[in-house]
Amino acid sequence: MSNVESSGAAAQQAIFDKLGISTHKSAEERATSDELGQDDFLKLMTAQLQNQDPFAPMENGDFIAQMAQFSTVSGIEEINQNFESLAAEMKQTRIATTANFLGQSVLVPGSMARPDDNGEIHGVFELPQAASASRVSFTDASTGELLHSEDLGPQGTGLAGFSWTEIPSELRDGNRKIKVEVSANTGKGMETMGPSIYARVLSTSSFGDQSDTATLDVEDYGTIDASTISRIR
Repeated sequence: MSNVESSGAAAQQAIFDKLGISTHKSAEERATSDELGQDDFLKLMTAQLQNQDPFAPMENGDFIAQMAQFSTVSGIEEINQNFESLAAEMKQTRIATTANFLGQSVLVPGSMARPDDNGEIHGVFELPQAASASRVSFTDASTGELLHSEDLGPQGTGLAGFSWTEIPSELRDGNRKIKVEVSANTGKGMETMGPSIYARVLSTSSFGDQSDTATLDVEDYGTIDASTISRIR
């Protein structure tokens, strides 16, 4: 009887070797594993074939169905592992990419501005339709004092840019917040338009293992999801 069992075990091992499946697990691996691997499945399948009723053997269709089911599960597990690896790589890439934002200015919706390293303020506003006239004003955010204004003239539909490049030296240190107000006439008189301002990125971060969100700490605007940024200068 022992010779028969040895012969069966040898044949089974030959099948595993041919498929390139290792059946040698450490005691620790056997104690902690709670999943059915390829070698476990094939052992069960081989035992099932060896112990089936010779007068009522397993139907070919049943055998193929079991193999197909295991192959599907195995394939899904492999796909999941690949997705996890891809997600980890994407997270590292995202963090590395956001680090490039440091010291740059990104476009954010808002009206608070400070002169950049070149002593300039830049921004945009969006028009739902063409305007016959447009104007931008810069005021002291604390006192309301008008610091500068400029007529931008007629503008077409869509984004229109503005800038203040000749800022007085006493305002260039960035210590004073400057409020930007934009107005345009699209046929109903001069109306206020919501501007977007280029603001300086102070730091970047990524939250824990449970989130792949990379964020930017933007001056005067706080924490912003990096994925929402569309323009940088």
